[in-house]
Amino acid sequence: MTSGPIRLRQSQSQQANQTTRSDDRQDLGEERSEGDAADERRSSSRSTTSVVSAAPAPAPLDEFERYVATLNVSANSSAPVSAPPPPVRRFGSDLFTGRNNYDAAENNALVPADYVVGPGDELQISLWGSVDADLRTMVDRSGRISIPRVGTIMVAGTRYAELPDLISRRVSQSFRNFQLSVSLGQVRSVRIYITGYVKRPGAYTVSSLSSVAGALMRSGGPTSAGSMRRIDLRRGKDTVTRYDLYDLLLKGDRSADRIVQAGDVIHVGPIGPQVALIGSVNKPAIFELGEGEKVADLVNMAGGFTAVADRSRLAIERLNDRARTRITQLNLPDDQNQQPASGDVLRAFSAVDSMQPLARQNKRVRIEGEVAKPGEYVLPPGVSTRAAIDMAGGYTPNAYIYGTEFNRESVRVVQQQNYERALRDMETEFTRATATQRAINADEAAAFEQRSAATARLIENLRKVRPTGRVVLQLNPGASDIPDLPLEEGDRIYVPTRPTTVGVFGSVFNAGAFLLEPGATIGDFLSQAGGPTRGADAGSTFVLRPNGSVLSQLQKSTFFGMVGGINGAAAEPGDTVFVPELMNKTTWVQDLKEWTQIMYQFGLGAAALTTLKN
Repeated sequence: MTSGPIRLRQSQSQQANQTTRSDDRQDLGEERSEGDAADERRSSSRSTTSVVSAAPAPAPLDEFERYVATLNVSANSSAPVSAPPPPVRRFGSDLFTGRNNYDAAENNALVPADYVVGPGDELQISLWGSVDADLRTMVDRSGRISIPRVGTIMVAGTRYAELPDLISRRVSQSFRNFQLSVSLGQVRSVRIYITGYVKRPGAYTVSSLSSVAGALMRSGGPTSAGSMRRIDLRRGKDTVTRYDLYDLLLKGDRSADRIVQAGDVIHVGPIGPQVALIGSVNKPAIFELGEGEKVADLVNMAGGFTAVADRSRLAIERLNDRARTRITQLNLPDDQNQQPASGDVLRAFSAVDSMQPLARQNKRVRIEGEVAKPGEYVLPPGVSTRAAIDMAGGYTPNAYIYGTEFNRESVRVVQQQNYERALRDMETEFTRATATQRAINADEAAAFEQRSAATARLIENLRKVRPTGRVVLQLNPGASDIPDLPLEEGDRIYVPTRPTTVGVFGSVFNAGAFLLEPGATIGDFLSQAGGPTRGADAGSTFVLRPNGSVLSQLQKSTFFGMVGGINGAAAEPGDTVFVPELMNKTTWVQDLKEWTQIMYQFGLGAAALTTLKN
């Protein structure tokens, strides 16, 4: 007599019986219709290609979504955006637009304790101790499994959590001192029906571990007329559960997501009241309201207000009042218990989009340069530039008031817009001029091409320039204080040190900065720089003053630049004199060639006249 555990092996007859049960399982599959097999092949094909295929395009907007999109675009038409806002879709619709391998997820899912074992399920049974066995057995059509030296056990209709006790009691009739483990291998397929307002209603063969949500995804989900909050699981004449997808979407709650059984019907009812919430909320969408849900519930569904939202009010556009008041306002929290009607559109406002009156604003201002206490200051409403300078300790003895820079953000924005508009107009003008030019010979064609390339480089360089937002202060050179102006958020005041030089740059022989002497004029500094070069445009010379104003030769000269000018103007500390380069200049060889052609044409014309007279 041998010692040790008894090893159980399936006999040839039992293996044959197992093969028969496998054939029976195949027969069960053959009993399904050819349409079901086609559905499975399509499902398998979808599962196989889901990794590499792109997600399907979203469904077209329905009637209410188009209506909300129109209101959303009209409300944002005045905002400085480059593209219209994205359409506001029905809440939860994106849950059914992705491609997922639902069958693989269900087959690998954790088996719930209340799963009911039935024919076609595979059980994996392990025994150790006085008996040693590792069995894989299929539940046959009669609902039984067979264990060698133990016999058959009726397991159909037993919950998964009760299987170990059931099998252990039966095995204990033949063996003692053993332990047992039971797990579920391959699961059977069940046939269910999905009806109502779904995209692809019909009969589906799914895994017996499929839930209501998983099966619903196989059908494409509810249509635009289908409800996401009234999904019934019906078993015979009874309604097992009513599933609300909002519990899953908003709370992650799947407690009502039951496992389907063979013959179950998943029915999607018609959609309930729809209300849109757009604007400054975390999830603008169209929501389906449940019974008794109010404005406060709607805001919670949208994820609450954004960080910059105005939480004190909402605008509501009622469908029934479009011919009368059209839009009314709800004051929060007083009106948060109102119940919206189907078709209403609510809007949350932003608290930062609207500019508040300057008289009520605190301002953050930066004061730099020659003041006693430079830095950034938060000033109360009503404080002007002179009061801000006083708060900064006043001017130092080295302050050059005439050269004070006053930069303002709102001015910079306007300057940038005007600058870009001017660049667009310049580019359009250059393009028009280039299109109308015609070259007579190769030299002119090359010249046109070079001029076009130079113009393109010029415009590209001009696009890199950014306005500073400087406001020119109308100051005299001997001013002792800046003008008293109201301040805005982001203003910057810079008081420079009194300079001792005057700069001369551009087309001069010796550009640089020269020491200022009492009584010196602009012409004196041009002379110190060697004067304009041969290629300079002396008639366009200009001076940039420290206060931001410009003094130009064209302003001061008369009679084609031969009388007057800026050369006699007194120089101020910090002046910058600039002599530009002459544009479209030609060499004497080009001038001689053009005059030769003119004289040649003139000679031909005179000869022709003489011939005609004779």
